[in-house]
Amino acid sequence: MYNHFMEIFLLLIIPFLGTMLGSLSVFFFHEGIGEKTGKAITGFAAGVMIAASVWSLLLPAIDDSSYYTAAAGFLAGIVFLLILDSVVPHIHATADKAEGKSSMLSKSALLMLAVTLHNIPEGMAVGAGAAASTINGDGSFGFASALALSVGIALQNFPEGMIVSMPLYKAGKSRVRAFLEGAVSGIVEPIGALLALIFVSFLSSLLPFLLSFAAGAMFYVVVEELIPEASEGSHSNIGTVGAAIGFALMMVLDGIFG
Repeated sequence: MYNHFMEIFLLLIIPFLGTMLGSLSVFFFHEGIGEKTGKAITGFAAGVMIAASVWSLLLPAIDDSSYYTAAAGFLAGIVFLLILDSVVPHIHATADKAEGKSSMLSKSALLMLAVTLHNIPEGMAVGAGAAASTINGDGSFGFASALALSVGIALQNFPEGMIVSMPLYKAGKSRVRAFLEGAVSGIVEPIGALLALIFVSFLSSLLPFLLSFAAGAMFYVVVEELIPEASEGSHSNIGTVGAAIGFALMMVLDGIFG
């Protein structure tokens, strides 16, 4: 029982540690992140999330149910993020205009909300993976598969922590404050993961739907946010290369651990 609890805790906390470590970059980079680096980082995150959506979420959902269930869950995840994106006020790091409902929040607060929206589907994915490993045991989606998903999300959270903390520092916040706010931006992931885990524990029959739901939500973030940020302006090929590397790395991780 204790070992199982520690496994679940490890799966839930690893992605948050990725964000926290990435936020530490504010203590080492004085001039911020250059345009090329930012595009490479954003592309990498997109590649990881696409690969995780396919190999770690959609394919296990199809194996455990059907293409119809997976498709329904995938589209439901898209709709869910579309609604959140339309309602929650937020602003992306490279944008000048806020999205969602109008508000009087500061730009840093809006940036934090944007990252929160980004992290919700990732937390759901990790929680669904943890639930799958609990339900299936050593079956089609065991602990190793869930660990691969968690590590993959953490890898793309590392540069994400950089993207959040560095603009906060450049906006005038102290390094410590920028680090703390950057790290806290990732706390929604373990919270969302825990909620998803609890939900599936009571309704295990909905696991395939939740896996594909998380895949759809992640796909929405990639297409609506990450790909445009990585491809706009000059040096768009750098974002493409970053996406390819992230996709290949996540695919290999899933092959090794899955």
